[in-house]
Amino acid sequence: MKTPYGISNFKSLITEGYLYVDKTPFIETLENQGKYNILLRPRRFGKTLFLSTLWHYYDIRFKDSFEELFSRLAIGKNPTPLRNSYQVLFMEFSGVSIKDEESIERDFAFEVSRRLRNFLEEYKYPAEAIHRVEMQSTPASMMKAFLGVVKDAKIYLLIDEYDHFANAVLGEDQELFCAIVGKGGFVRAFYETVKTATMEGIIDRLFITGVTSITLDSMTSGFNIGDNITYHPHFNQTIGFTTQETEKMILPIVETCKIDCQEIMGTLSKWYNGYCFSSRVDEKIFNPDMVLYFLRHFDMDTCRFPEQMLDDNIASDYGKIMRLFGIGDREKNFQILEELITEGEIIGRHKGKLDLDINKPFERNDFISLLLYMGFITLSGSVLSQYRYRVPNYVVQKLYYDYFRTEIEQRGRITVSSRAVENAVTELALHNNIKPLIKEISNVLALFSNRDFMRMDEKHIKAVILTLLYQSEVYFIQSETEMNNRYPDILLLERNPIEVRYQFLFELKYSKKKAGKRGLEEKRTEGIEQIKAYQQLAEVKKLPKLKSYLLLTDGSTIEAVAIE
Repeated sequence: MKTPYGISNFKSLITEGYLYVDKTPFIETLENQGKYNILLRPRRFGKTLFLSTLWHYYDIRFKDSFEELFSRLAIGKNPTPLRNSYQVLFMEFSGVSIKDEESIERDFAFEVSRRLRNFLEEYKYPAEAIHRVEMQSTPASMMKAFLGVVKDAKIYLLIDEYDHFANAVLGEDQELFCAIVGKGGFVRAFYETVKTATMEGIIDRLFITGVTSITLDSMTSGFNIGDNITYHPHFNQTIGFTTQETEKMILPIVETCKIDCQEIMGTLSKWYNGYCFSSRVDEKIFNPDMVLYFLRHFDMDTCRFPEQMLDDNIASDYGKIMRLFGIGDREKNFQILEELITEGEIIGRHKGKLDLDINKPFERNDFISLLLYMGFITLSGSVLSQYRYRVPNYVVQKLYYDYFRTEIEQRGRITVSSRAVENAVTELALHNNIKPLIKEISNVLALFSNRDFMRMDEKHIKAVILTLLYQSEVYFIQSETEMNNRYPDILLLERNPIEVRYQFLFELKYSKKKAGKRGLEEKRTEGIEQIKAYQQLAEVKKLPKLKSYLLLTDGSTIEAVAIE
């Protein structure tokens, strides 16, 4: 099995024998949906490959290759009347610099010019037509000249990563974003030209992908023709892998290594599954890039899981887009994130439109909508007219805690030593020595207490402890996991391929300083009783090498009490 990690060219996957999960049934669904569609998904979710599939299906230049490319796929067995009937214009804006407004417009214009030139050359337009386009100085004027040249053509416009550079700008400078995207901006002017082309029938169909709707929403009437199908139930599985598709992909591992299928699926689900893009469907979707990363790095010779389950490339990409957390009131946004990781969920209602109008505040539901688009939360249920949202999987959870570490350091003007935490967790895992970890937690809590950094209570202290624990790769960390209607605060569980001598259950109890020794003793008694109750649970009893600790704190100091 050739794993196509990092390969997004449909023709290469098909003709070079790579694994391909057949998403072509959605071509007909998309075709029937309407002419101008926008489908948004988180970073590294397989959007470019789906665009490439559409390109090869609709482009007249690939008509003679249709059987070779599609005969074994669903759409090849039941093609639509529009197959191979378009000249396809493809655009992509991930390479635009965000140094300043001048460089942004220059790079954007370069990408537009390059893509238009490629199109005209590929479809054998005369050199004079190319020259006419390249004589123009702005992206909008280039597009107008281009449309004048191809006015008799039937064009399908595909735009990939339409908001890549815009999101980067927005994360750095909201005023600059509004200047280039809002009224009078060159981005809006470009899309107004595209809108005109659809009205005139030159662009017959349009499909756009990106991460969030902010850029299109901010252009308001500049581009209001597209149907945002991101949360449409029919398209929940269009991009990403279903459970059934993932099970098929791991069959070679199951058969070669004699590993139980459900064991592998359980691990993959914890790390990579959990995405849901419609409130009207139940099935969760796996992040495809994460699954392909696992398949590529699984050692078939020794039948061992990858040493790192989190792809550094994904962490880097998500780290960049986290800058959008600063839109609006940064402190209120931080409180929402804090609520998410301490409560395990947030409740609100995502919006269909995210408009950064300076006269409108960026409110809680706006930020929830942004998190949903970016893949940092996913739908998990409803409460009357509102929805429940949670973190989709362990990868995103770890990214959150990496972000929280940065926030803690900046807000408290402290430095968290990842090396010290790593060493402390190693001592814990190999020798059941909790003292180094308690020392690291105490150091951070003492600084918070002295600087009045946090609204000190048990949930916030737990967030600090989890943030420290997530700096280590040793354990699979679970927080508030439901076990027969009981919820242990923290579980540190063994994860493939790392073998540890001990697993752990932590229960945290906080007593305010003003409650004194009596308050601490009451919390000590309460915590010990809870842990002993946990230890009687069937799910806990079957955990091998388990050690239990009560973590007792007054907010500035912390004590670990072993419970046998």
